Formats: sequence, structure tokens, C-alpha cells
Amino acid sequence: MSNPASSDHSDGNAMIFSAQEETTLRESLRRCPAPAVEAAVAYRKTGDPKLLPVIIVGIFERFVDADLRPKLAGPDCDDMRVIEDLGLDSLTMMEIVMLVEEVAKTQIANDELRNLSTIGEIKTFVDCRARGVPPPPMATSYARDAVLARMPIQPPFLFLDEARISATKATAGYRITGQEFFLQGHFKGNPVMPASIMLEALGQLGVFYLLTGLPVETGRVVGPATIFFASTDGVRCHRVCKPGDVLTLALKPKRVKAPLATFEGSIHVGAEKAVVVEELTLTFGVVDATPAS
Repeated sequence: MSNPASSDHSDGNAMIFSAQEETTLRESLRRCPAPAVEAAVAYRKTGDPKLLPVIIVGIFERFVDADLRPKLAGPDCDDMRVIEDLGLDSLTMMEIVMLVEEVAKTQIANDELRNLSTIGEIKTFVDCRARGVPPPPMATSYARDAVLARMPIQPPFLFLDEARISATKATAGYRITGQEFFLQGHFKGNPVMPASIMLEALGQLGVFYLLTGLPVETGRVVGPATIFFASTDGVRCHRVCKPGDVLTLALKPKRVKAPLATFEGSIHVGAEKAVVVEELTLTFGVVDATPAS
């Protein structure tokens, strides 16, 4: 029996692709951009995985609102979240997945799809399937209780309601309730979350990444008491954030080698950019793991 997790194109060889199959494929993709259609036809003829990114972005372009399509061609395309940034619902995502499956001759199970939140994650997953190699480990989601249990920082100075950690990225959410102590004086009659606190929230996400997502040698862990804020660079604020806003935080590790971890990060409110940080650096140390009692 064949392995359903592997693709017909895993060996990179060309597959038999009849004229009737090409007609059917072109009909299925008729509302997609022409470059995506031609890339899909070429992929079915050659099995070249390098064609998949153009195909995937083109399929998404078919379904998103016209004003969002230019962003799919931009440098931040891979970081775009299919729900929050592109406004796609679950039924539309199923249509997209079915088209990707038809082109790539593979399958994406529902439980796998739930762990793919950005364009980049979908590209990577489909590319691995096409090459017949295991996809990277799925991200792990942490509810507030799990965040509280792991973080050395605690309320009222913890600004992570939940988090999602993978080997290459960390995301989190925080809702500004209006009850935060610092809003009493920032500002009088006009509560605004300080930019410094938003940077603190990103730093806290970096702490959580180091504690949960950073691979270290067996028997060793990142010590919670060893992590401290070191520096930031290239900070730009684009939006005022007020009570009721839900912040979506994102960090990507750029350079990690003890005792320093440098990330690039951002905060969005819905599709609106609030804060961008080119570099956020934490210091950390690795200690012996405490044996389980």
C-alpha cells in the first residue's frame, strides 16, 4: 500500500499528464492568475516543487478581496495569516485546500490544516509533501493557564493571553481590557497602551519561545531566571492601541547562540500593523534540567 503522506512527485520525475487532464486543470483554475495556471500545468508535467509557491499564492489570490491581492506579491506574503490578515473563513479555506490538493496530487488532513495559519506555513507543508519528506514539527498552542505555568513573569505584568510556538516562529494574542494599572495615568481620559509595554509584550513572547521552543542538548534547559531584555533596534509604531483592541504578536528568531537570542517581531490589530521591531535581543543561559519528582 502506498503512503498517503507522500506525493506522486516525490522523486522529481515527470508524470503522465494527458491533454484531457490539462483541460480539466485549467478549468478548475480558470479564475486564478495566468502565471499560477501555467505553473500548475508545468508542475503536473514535471513535478518540480519550485513551482508550488507561485501556484499556492495564485490560488489564494483568486479568493481574497481585490484590495488585499497586492500584499500577496509583497515581501511579507509568507507572514500573512489566512484568517486574520486575509479574512478567509473555514469554507473558503476548504475550497483553497481542495484546489491545492488537485494541483499537487496530495492530501491535507483537517487536523494538519488547523496547524497551518500563514501562507508561509502552507507553502512549506505542501513543499515537503511534494518532495516526500516529513514536514517540520507542527506548532504547539498554549492556553493562558499553560503560559502562566511556564513564565517567570506573572500578572499584572504578563501580556500574553495565549501563545503558539514552532521551531521557526512564535505568535501570541493579548486583549487590552482597559483594567491594566498603567492605563489609569496613560493618558487621563484617553487610555492608550504605551509603546514600551507593547515592546515588553514582544519580549515576553521571546521569553516564552526560549522556554518552550528552543532546542537544547539533552538534560539541559533554558533557565527561566537567566532571561533578560538586552536591546531593541529599528522600532516603528504605526497605530495607537486602546482598550478592546486584540493584539496579535509575532516573533521570528534571527540569531540564537547562548547567551544571546535576537528576533524580528511585529504586532497587528486585525490586519492593521501596530508595531514593527527589526531586532529584539534577549540574554539567556542554559542550565541542568531538574529531575522530575
